[in-house]
Amino acid sequence: MSAAATSAPAAQPAGMPRLDAESYFADLAKGLPGFLEADERFLCSYAAERSDFVRFNHARIRQAGHVDQAYLTLRLIDEGVEGRRQAGLSLTLSGDLDSDLAHCRRALASLRATVPDLPPDPLLTVETEGFTSRNVRVGRLPSGIDMAAAVTELGVGHDLVGFLATGPVQRGFASSYDHHNWHEVANFNFEWSLYYEADKATKSSYAGFDWDPAVLRAKIIRGANDLAVLRLPPKRIEPGAYRVYLSPSAVAELVSMMGWGGFSAKSRATRTNPLQKLYDRQASLSPMVSISEQTAGGLMPIVQSEGFRRPDRVDLIERGQAVGLLASPRTAREYGVVQNGAEVGEEEPQSLDMAAGTVDNDHTLRELGTGLCINNLWYLNFSDRMNCRLTGMTRFATFWVENGEAVAPAGVMRFDDSIYRILGDKLTGLTATREFIPDSSTYGARRTASKRLPGAFIDDFRLTL
Repeated sequence: MSAAATSAPAAQPAGMPRLDAESYFADLAKGLPGFLEADERFLCSYAAERSDFVRFNHARIRQAGHVDQAYLTLRLIDEGVEGRRQAGLSLTLSGDLDSDLAHCRRALASLRATVPDLPPDPLLTVETEGFTSRNVRVGRLPSGIDMAAAVTELGVGHDLVGFLATGPVQRGFASSYDHHNWHEVANFNFEWSLYYEADKATKSSYAGFDWDPAVLRAKIIRGANDLAVLRLPPKRIEPGAYRVYLSPSAVAELVSMMGWGGFSAKSRATRTNPLQKLYDRQASLSPMVSISEQTAGGLMPIVQSEGFRRPDRVDLIERGQAVGLLASPRTAREYGVVQNGAEVGEEEPQSLDMAAGTVDNDHTLRELGTGLCINNLWYLNFSDRMNCRLTGMTRFATFWVENGEAVAPAGVMRFDDSIYRILGDKLTGLTATREFIPDSSTYGARRTASKRLPGAFIDDFRLTL
């Protein structure tokens, strides 16, 4: 068991110059061993960002801001003769090294007072063979101001509503076991809608590491073309089974539900895994479906919070068959499996990669033929967890397509169907080009989770109302 607390923020001194975050973290980590007593060890995780945020309405800047913040999570481990105990807390950093080291010394003293009241942790597992790593991916990003200017220019004539987040995200890890790991990646994520009227709008996104106004222009034009279809008389869709095309964004919602325990070694061991039948070889998916956790090329660091290195790749599903699970060190000790760097309590893909197919992305409607083009899904939940059956709603632009041409908008509909059908025997194709979709949450801080996914063609997709 561990104790957790959040300390009061430390103020940023006025006029302080921007830090070299990597050097600052190195100096901070070097100072921590001097605050330890006998049998004590520390782990520390550093999380920082320098982000530009811009909100748009009517294709104009309505709110712009900058966030420069850094946090340190400290864990104190007592390796005394009565069993290993641990406690942890998070604190806000000011950027002044002397002040922050004093803040850390007080934090460790507080943890030292807490640890004796906690029971030994029999499942505590820490990587004691430290290593050094450095991963810096800068990309080609203009300033947030230049990005915002491009959006306003390309959005002229449209009621564009959106949110842009861009800039570097930094992670560091150090410990008493000779870890020193640095991870820095600069990326952007722009999500927007083109609004028509009432509940009619299209939703699009553009994310990555290298900003290209030409790609943004093409996406806005595509959204404007979809908006033109929304102006046509709607077609009523009766409940039933339909051939559909699911965009990468829609596929992301389905795969996120699969990741809600579906790839967890602990959930399989406790028989609560929604993909239990897949891992028990009682069911399979289409041979077109291959899913892996790929740390390399994503946003997340290669080191998790106990100091264990994440492999570059963990295969989870290969050609429709379950081949692997995500196991944290704690799960490995509790259930006798091999850990592979998954985070404790979060055995979910953080850098999910789904293999592409062969369908040209410019010919998706032609491949669909006649049916529904579904660009977005939301409000998903399990209707039958142990059979991986999902229910949810369509959202934003959904079109009725005839002979490869979008001819009418369709209203909001509910689906209820099983992953074993959607990505199983009813899956007929995947697109050749995939979409990079980062976690867009910015509550508290930007995230380092992401997905890379193709679009999917499904026969007999079940709509219930």
